[in-house]
Amino acid sequence: MGIVAGLDSAPDFTRIVVCDTDTGAVLRQGYAPHPVQGPDAGRSSDVDPQAWLLSLGEAASGGLLEGVQAIGVSAQAGALVPLDAQGNTVRPAMTGGDKRAQVAAADLVDAFGGRESWAQAVGCVPGAAQPVTKLRWMARTEPEHAARTAVLLQAQDWLVWQLLGRPVRRTTDRGGASGTGYWAAATGGYRPDLVELALGHQAMLPEVIGPADAAGTTPEGLMISAGTADTMAAAFGLGIGLGDAVVSLGASGSVMAVHPEALVDRTGMITSLADATGMHLPVVTTLNAVRALRGTAELLGLPDLESLSDLAMKSTPGAHGLVLLPYLEGERTPSLPHTAGTLAGLRRESMKPEHLARAAFEGMLCGLADALDVLRGRGVEVRRVFLLGPAAELPAVQAAAPALFGAQVVVPQPADYAATGAARQAAWALGVSQGVLDPRTPPVWPGPVAQVLDPGEELAVGQAVRQQYVAVREQIHPGAFQQ
Repeated sequence: MGIVAGLDSAPDFTRIVVCDTDTGAVLRQGYAPHPVQGPDAGRSSDVDPQAWLLSLGEAASGGLLEGVQAIGVSAQAGALVPLDAQGNTVRPAMTGGDKRAQVAAADLVDAFGGRESWAQAVGCVPGAAQPVTKLRWMARTEPEHAARTAVLLQAQDWLVWQLLGRPVRRTTDRGGASGTGYWAAATGGYRPDLVELALGHQAMLPEVIGPADAAGTTPEGLMISAGTADTMAAAFGLGIGLGDAVVSLGASGSVMAVHPEALVDRTGMITSLADATGMHLPVVTTLNAVRALRGTAELLGLPDLESLSDLAMKSTPGAHGLVLLPYLEGERTPSLPHTAGTLAGLRRESMKPEHLARAAFEGMLCGLADALDVLRGRGVEVRRVFLLGPAAELPAVQAAAPALFGAQVVVPQPADYAATGAARQAAWALGVSQGVLDPRTPPVWPGPVAQVLDPGEELAVGQAVRQQYVAVREQIHPGAFQQ
């Protein structure tokens, strides 16, 4: 078929991979940081989208895209680009989990009748990162900008539109649309009433096209595929499918899995997203993951997480009865926003640094296992767990995760999975246009190079550790998951 490119516009840089359409092999790659935008760069959530184009051009320099027939675009989720009627940006793009929008999120939840109303309407409860919340903030804080806003795009939509020469038609995909807070994965449709509730008036929304559809062709004849948000692109690049879950270990944690239908959760614990293939990606997040490890390392006077891991490996499963409920920042799963962490099981024999280190790893992983169980409880099959993030490489994580999760654990080597997923999407659209691929079946590319860890004989031990953790959780926070 030829060669395709995938570009990922991350918060700080653009990465481009050029891949063989048949094998997925990476042939060339490019990288460029976004240009620095003044004294507040890195602190502000406001970004001039032109920075994304500048780094894209730099990353693609030197003939990187020579011979490429199609490009897929991935970009940071939730980056809102408000445009006026002429297609000009009204204000800089609002990116990330914009803390300015936290009050607006609570305001929106109340204005629409509470968390359950939102969950039923669009499969999620507004948070600071979502475009619908940023619209509410803009309407309240910058009414003149809100009044001029006529078109709403996200980062990947804006980049696709720019690459195509700013055509009249503006498009997005299901994955990107599902993170806006005004598109429902369950129905596959927009909720313009929620845009009006947030912004104060209607605005033009991009057309949601199919996973294998092309957004258009550049004047030079280069096909541009639908594009998607980075989460969906990374899932596509990893090649996850039914029976697979992804656990991401950041300061906070997230668990997502592929499922054939949207899950509406009245408690709001599950965010119902769509993926880049026509399936669904229910997501459950925890507020405390690696931050619990870092806090424990500081408490023990250790310089880094590697040292904490080494210390934890000197203990044994169950940490001699020590249990850490890692709710250091409150918690979202279960919904305990105003609680604190708990260290239970203190006995003379358990009061050793290595047991506390082990309890920190087990507490973090048990909290994520709770999130996995929220999905399993709704019928989501989990046979295999992909573990992502630098902490996934730690021996203490790898030793405990398979038995605590009750599943095979796959630790992929670090790679540009979002850019690879964007390239795979481009290969799909190209193949469909050439009549060699089915629009319902993406191209088969090999999975990532990875370590595969099985629970094996440790499964029973892991389940005993989980029971110890659950017993403490139920004692301290009875019925936390029965809300």
